[in-house]
Amino acid sequence: MSTHPADVVVFGSLHLDIMVQAPGRPRLGETMVGQGWSLKEGGKGGNQAVEAARHGARTAMVGAVGTDDFGRRLIAHLQQHRVETQAVRIVPDASSGMSVALVEPQGDYGAVIVSGVNLLLGPDAAAANAPLIGGARCLLLQNEVPEAANIAAAEAAHAGGARVVLNAAPMRELPLALLSLVDILVVNAVEAEALCGSPVETAAGAAHAAQALLGLVPCAIVTAGGHGLAIAGRDGTRHTVPAHDVVVCSTHGAGDAFAGALGARLAAGVSLGDAARYANAAAALVVATPPGGRAGLGRHAVERLLAEV
Repeated sequence: MSTHPADVVVFGSLHLDIMVQAPGRPRLGETMVGQGWSLKEGGKGGNQAVEAARHGARTAMVGAVGTDDFGRRLIAHLQQHRVETQAVRIVPDASSGMSVALVEPQGDYGAVIVSGVNLLLGPDAAAANAPLIGGARCLLLQNEVPEAANIAAAEAAHAGGARVVLNAAPMRELPLALLSLVDILVVNAVEAEALCGSPVETAAGAAHAAQALLGLVPCAIVTAGGHGLAIAGRDGTRHTVPAHDVVVCSTHGAGDAFAGALGARLAAGVSLGDAARYANAAAALVVATPPGGRAGLGRHAVERLLAEV
């Protein structure tokens, strides 16, 4: 059991991503010629942990990897970015999670995930690390591990007084047992529409969806890409934040950059509105930066962008 004090605990997935540069997405039965490929350590959980640490939070990861080369790479990557890994379980005779992402020239992408050992992450992992989770200021959750595991982690967070942020991606049905433990729900336009039935095609649409989601959670953030984002809370909070005008290099990882930066700033004690503005700028920088150059992004880069605006 890890008891290292952390500002942010990320409970979630670890995947090794194979990034393929492609002219588009092939149709059924079509073979397409790509321009290149690379490996990227990720998974929504791993990405968010790295981003939270990058933006100044003491961060710990609770997850699982196999005893394969992918698993060794994933743990080394977290440690390289100052993420505590004592609570990452190494499962014998199991395959680490992985994904294949096709990245198009304009920066959009599609991906296929093979969850592997991430599906073995269960409530026992939350119970074994309850002091770590409950002792944090913020717990970040996603939808790439089993539902029961997320519920157990959220229960451990609430028992210790930690704030629970759920990034409901990839989209799946959200049980009341989980939603009742969520303090802040973060969704993109597609996920918001799936949850509340309202299309999100404008800033006003994002604001409407955020308010509609208050029937499920106390606070909702709807990110809408180039339309900015909207925040709504049952306490009357209403904010809209415009998008930053940047040239898109790749949108892969933007949502995780937002969630990780948001968690870091919330853990630092800033207001939700200021944390969301900061996270919005952090995501914009990720979108505008080639994957190979993102390691240098952090507090100083975000503050420069916000100062320019």
